[in-house]
Amino acid sequence: MDLEKQPQQPVAPAEPALRASDADRDRIADILRDALAEGRIDAEEHGERIDAVYRAKTLGELEPLVRDLPAARPRAEPSQRSYVPGYAHEGEGGDPAAPADKLVAVFSSSTRKGRWRVGRRTNAFAVFGSVEIDLTEAIFTQRLTTINAVSVFGAIEVRVPENVTLRGAGTGVFGAFEVATLEAADPEAPVVVINGYAVFGAVEARPKAGRRIADLHAKMRKHLGG
Repeated sequence: MDLEKQPQQPVAPAEPALRASDADRDRIADILRDALAEGRIDAEEHGERIDAVYRAKTLGELEPLVRDLPAARPRAEPSQRSYVPGYAHEGEGGDPAAPADKLVAVFSSSTRKGRWRVGRRTNAFAVFGSVEIDLTEAIFTQRLTTINAVSVFGAIEVRVPENVTLRGAGTGVFGAFEVATLEAADPEAPVVVINGYAVFGAVEARPKAGRRIADLHAKMRKHLGG
């Protein structure tokens, strides 16, 4: 007796990979920033993973980048921490939903300096132009600040106070990516991380001699009669 042929089941089409949004990338980047601040990953690995975050097109490409890291951490109460003078007391993390600050210079120049409130993230982009970011008089509203710097035939210069922690990881392609690594003596000092790359251009970050957060805070109190 002939065996009855079993009808073949139709093969379901593979579901398309979900595209990653800017919010998805920022969520993964925040986890990596926390991991860097806690010492779970070093600056070099952080830079490699951040580069992969902003190259990722789908959610499937993002999740493996933080699979070995805790997705969240308890926040310390501000009243139980001793913040560096000049460091705003809104809390350690700032507003995670706040958009990144942007500084763009295309055949031009862009500068951010003076007394200004630093956000969690700043994206700097220079093409045949220059960007200057001066943090020496800035108010830090969170402990960790990340600057993503991309220079193409341009220059990006970052200056920080002497008593913050400065770290960075980037690449120079026929250009220079230089971050003068600095570790603050105070474990509660702000941490500034510089990521990115320079193509036929330059990215430079270093402390500014003689500028300290505590000194600036004292001068403000004197000026205001406090």
